[in-house]
Amino acid sequence: MLSHTSINLFLGNNIKIYNIHNYDNSKLKSNSLMFNYYVCKKEKVLNVFNQISIWLSFQLSIIFLVGIPITLFFWSIKKRNQAVNKLLSIYWKISLLFFISLLLLIGKFNYALLVTNISTLLMTISVWFWNDINDELKEYDFTYPLTTTTKVWRWSLTFISLNFLIQSLQNFNCFSSINSAACEIWLQPSSNLYIIIKNLFNFFFGANFTQPIAKFLGLFSLLIYTLGLIQWSIIKLPKNGRNSSFSENGRY
Repeated sequence: MLSHTSINLFLGNNIKIYNIHNYDNSKLKSNSLMFNYYVCKKEKVLNVFNQISIWLSFQLSIIFLVGIPITLFFWSIKKRNQAVNKLLSIYWKISLLFFISLLLLIGKFNYALLVTNISTLLMTISVWFWNDINDELKEYDFTYPLTTTTKVWRWSLTFISLNFLIQSLQNFNCFSSINSAACEIWLQPSSNLYIIIKNLFNFFFGANFTQPIAKFLGLFSLLIYTLGLIQWSIIKLPKNGRNSSFSENGRY
């Protein structure tokens, strides 16, 4: 038979082991909760940072893709600089795709983000593509404010377009499904534009501007733009090459 001492010793050891196991389990649960808390907090911080980054990208895009080119265009008219004027004239034709992409974003077209990135890349290519304009701009040094500003703007436009593309690639699934929950942050910047266009549309036409209307206008404009780009690629590009003919009274 077991003595009372041995029984107490046996029970005492089991109680200690049980307490140790309970302590370890509670410690593991506590660590797991803390880990989940920090992960959730990190995800929220990254999400906020991503939202701010995308918002800034859109704001910079409006400034460098629209605001500065308008200023340079009228400046080139005033200074009668044919090279810069021709460069901006071609740029505005290409940039129509960017405005079409904004309509598609408002209409929540699934491939709107893909169209937006294509538009910014085409706009960047359009300001570097023409050999005669590039040669003309090289002849001006930094003492000419218009051409210097144009050169700086071209590099800024290139950087912004690449940055926008990199940000978009981080959300690659949004290229084909902009309406998913993970891609909602890409639609937020266009929501403010939607409100402005809606108010203007109601003011001028007395009708309600809805997202389906924006999507229809965007897709119809995209079709016309694509046909025009194909025509230029087949007919004018083989004929003129990378010559913009800016010195021939603006004829293109």
